[in-house]
Amino acid sequence: PAGQYLQEHGVEPKDFNSYGSRRGNHEVMMRGTFANVRIRNEMLDGVEGGYTKFVPTGEQMAIYDAAMKYQEKGTPLVVIAGKEYGTGSSRDWAAKGTRLLGVKAVVAESYERIHRSNLIGMGVMPLQFPEGTDRKSLKLTGEETISIEGLSGEIKPGQTLKMTVKYKDGSTETCELKSRIDTANEAVYFKHGGILHYVVREMLRTA
Repeated sequence: PAGQYLQEHGVEPKDFNSYGSRRGNHEVMMRGTFANVRIRNEMLDGVEGGYTKFVPTGEQMAIYDAAMKYQEKGTPLVVIAGKEYGTGSSRDWAAKGTRLLGVKAVVAESYERIHRSNLIGMGVMPLQFPEGTDRKSLKLTGEETISIEGLSGEIKPGQTLKMTVKYKDGSTETCELKSRIDTANEAVYFKHGGILHYVVREMLRTA
């Protein structure tokens, strides 16, 4: 999607350069989120790269394209992940792009320290499965409807939130998740929708 966007705006493929060289362009960077050519989305069998299944139609498409369709429908998104989510060269756009794609929360087995903090700074809730529970034990395929209670309420560090999973057959299962908002300051940032919102409001308050 990022390359297509650049070509539509008159940029030749030979001039694409790296994502890092275009990190000031949110249109490019959000299209590059989850676009690693080696990433594996377990919603698809044997497919590598930034693709997913758009559940309402079953169609395979780029993650960015699916995210925009969900935004049109007003459907917030949740990322379900494994261990050490966010590991790799630290990039703030990994969290910024996640937020711009409409992701409200990430549920993982564990987190890379800096990415966990960056998610909170962007207003995305990092949640952690309890020991012994993961996407496989819950038999998640990505086609479930997930509800998380307490995202819009008062958040305390280490708080437990309840996730309800509704499966395609109509059955449900609940699971308690630990909020990985670990400090009081992080709780304040999340309450304001992210650190930038917090800073702006503080500037207005003290002006």
